[in-house]
Amino acid sequence: MSPDINNRHLTPADLPFVSKLHAKVFGPGRFTRTAYRVREGTPPISPYCRGAFLAGRLIASVRFTEVAIGEHGDVLLLGPLAVDPQFANKGFGRALVGEALTDAKARGVCLVVLVGDEPYYARFGFKKVPFGQITLPGPVDPQRLLAAELVPGALAEYRGLITARTFGQSAG
Repeated sequence: MSPDINNRHLTPADLPFVSKLHAKVFGPGRFTRTAYRVREGTPPISPYCRGAFLAGRLIASVRFTEVAIGEHGDVLLLGPLAVDPQFANKGFGRALVGEALTDAKARGVCLVVLVGDEPYYARFGFKKVPFGQITLPGPVDPQRLLAAELVPGALAEYRGLITARTFGQSAG
């Protein structure tokens, strides 16, 4: 990675640039994905969202949404992770995810879930969720529903539907 890269927490002022990056990377079809349904109506930035900036230009971003699974909170939904195609496969996304997971663990988050490619996310400890244990409010390929335990053994405690929430809000 370049020493000129500034990884930092995202701020409200960054949101137009995040939206532009998402449009470039994912196109308009991104709004139809089930994970977007979970995030609807939630704050666009949580304390875990990060961006990578090169000379002030956003080149990668990752969003984390605070969610509950069934009756349990202290869970994050990772995604989307977006990297400008010009900067893909250079470690910028990996760095953002790694930093955010370290921060989340330090803040007491027990579990992080996502819909994504296991070969990419396995490097961060993500593995397939046992079929039917955790569900989303819409269609998802169960092979792509992944979880990373930030507290060993945490996944076994979580069952049910993923719903958006904020920390400190009752999960039930």
